[in-house]
Amino acid sequence: MKTIKLVLVTFVATLGLSSCSSDGDDTPKIDVNPMAEFNLISNITANGHSLELYSEGKTGFTTGYNQLFVRIKNNADDTYYANPEITWKPVMHMMSMEHSCPISELSISNDYDTVATGYIVFQMPGNADEFWDITFTYEVEGQEFSVIETIDVTAPIDDNQTVSVFMGSDDVRYVLAMVEPKDPEVAVNDMTAMLFKMESMMSFPLVENYTVTLDPRMPGMGNHSSPNNEDLTYDATTKSYKGKLSLTMTGYWKLNLKLLNSTGEVLKGEDITEENEASSLYFELEF
Repeated sequence: MKTIKLVLVTFVATLGLSSCSSDGDDTPKIDVNPMAEFNLISNITANGHSLELYSEGKTGFTTGYNQLFVRIKNNADDTYYANPEITWKPVMHMMSMEHSCPISELSISNDYDTVATGYIVFQMPGNADEFWDITFTYEVEGQEFSVIETIDVTAPIDDNQTVSVFMGSDDVRYVLAMVEPKDPEVAVNDMTAMLFKMESMMSFPLVENYTVTLDPRMPGMGNHSSPNNEDLTYDATTKSYKGKLSLTMTGYWKLNLKLLNSTGEVLKGEDITEENEASSLYFELEF
């Protein structure tokens, strides 16, 4: 009898759980803020909406690679629009000219349909006379809106170079930006960079199938290198260049680079020798 009672209790409990988790579940869902752990770096109010821009690690816009997250809030009821269609266009207003910079499209996050994500690579900071702005064009509820916001782009606090703009030996102007590592360690680190070419003042398409050679050195420690580095090669899935960066101790490192085209021709950068201690193409990091 005890066995029968136990089976009956188990069956009833299972039935209760099944009815609570059926395909037609209409139980209230917890309202999760997907940006709770991110930094709000800009809040643009226009057209009865708020465009909120977030960064995962930064507290503002800096030169180099900026991964950004965008949400659009309806200020009338404080709700966020799902699956908004958003485009953006950053422009640098200089004394003698205007130009844009490398960007990605804004795409909806796989996890949250109110969050769009993309990146901007700022080549230079603003100053008292020259500044960046971003034009957002977006569509919600079948209606299109637009807003322009001036932003403050600064150099990194440590002033280390994480983006390089240069003319290659093929007379093409390139932009090379470091993406990873953000938090380097004494280890063999995954390294990621992105390469673009300047097609016009407003167009910077990705460059595919080149190679970025890597030779990290510590100038303050006899300019020694490190073992087990791997050159950066193009990864078609992420549309970026990936390699391995070996850091054997903490301190200041200069990541000497060379850019090679698809046929192996060197477009920028030099080998490190006793006579030449640094390449003209490089990134910097210190940790």
